[in-house]
Amino acid sequence: MDPCWVLELQDVSVSGRGRPRLEAVTLQLQPGERVALLGPSGAGKSTLLSVANGLLQPEAGEVRWQGRPLARSRRARRLQQARIGTLWQDLRLIEELSVQQNLNAGRLAVWGWPRALLNLLLPLESAACSAVLARLDLDPALLDQPVARLSGGQRQRVALARLLRQEPVLLLADEPLASLDPRLAEDLLRLLLEQGRQPRALLLSLHRPDLVAGFDRVLGLRQGRLVFDLPVRGLTSARLEALYAEAPVGR
Repeated sequence: MDPCWVLELQDVSVSGRGRPRLEAVTLQLQPGERVALLGPSGAGKSTLLSVANGLLQPEAGEVRWQGRPLARSRRARRLQQARIGTLWQDLRLIEELSVQQNLNAGRLAVWGWPRALLNLLLPLESAACSAVLARLDLDPALLDQPVARLSGGQRQRVALARLLRQEPVLLLADEPLASLDPRLAEDLLRLLLEQGRQPRALLLSLHRPDLVAGFDRVLGLRQGRLVFDLPVRGLTSARLEALYAEAPVGR
């Protein structure tokens, strides 16, 4: 396997009830690539992202980040996974904490527990937090605000700012646009595509094929199998129809 890849999956399989959740999936992402992941509900998209961020260990196959497998020691594994940032559909912000405390949550794997506890008591690294908000056109005055007081659009940007505080090389997003109105969805997608440039890579699960235009590649996942991996310009209506066609009986 080539160490220049940010993410490599080689013949990865994950079992499930009745049929595999993933079956012999092989793919690679290099720095600067922005890749969309398409597939019908139940295709295995969330499972693939859970494998990609190290939360789920496959029964078969190999996963590597920047040319290295999952580290054996807990400390080394935590530092390794700190370079992988995931934006979940529900954002996973802590409503009662301030914006600054939520942003610093992106540094917890590097800081360790003593500094993590201090983050609950003191405003740590305010300059770094202000800088990352400014990158996403958010007013640094928001740092002291509880997340519960933010608008929906502000929450989306704060969740992305937390990822940038984490300083990941691999950005993963699990259908982050699914529950947003069209304006917020377009805004967040633009920000994700901007942040997915080199030296980072972006793998984003989409529920709308019409939004793939800004990506470099598109993956099609169906019943746990990767059925296509091609440049966006190669995505045809026939491929999409086959990807989303009703599954045959007994499969």
